Amino acid sequence: MATLQELLDQKAALERQISAATKASRAEAIAQIRTLMTLHGLTPADLATPQKHATGAHTGSRSKVAPKYRHPETGATWTSRDLKPKWLTEQLANGKKVGDFAI
Repeated sequence: MATLQELLDQKAALERQISAATKASRAEAIAQIRTLMTLHGLTPADLATPQKHATGAHTGSRSKVAPKYRHPETGATWTSRDLKPKWLTEQLANGKKVGDFAI
């Protein structure tokens, strides 16, 4: 069985190996990135600027939509985009129809 000092020495040696492997892996990744950037004529500024998709698809959050339904007493609204709100679910359970709340 190894002594405490031997185990600590092994730990230190492993930490040095891990550090060296990490540095080598990072250096390799940086070299690959530089090669790709040169190949495609990219600059660091190109990486900082978000690019639009070739299809023109919207990349941000969804745009706002006007509400389509309103609770007559509380004024709460629903656009019909997400799950039905609790107030509407309760009203439907009481026999009302979605169309009853149309704006």
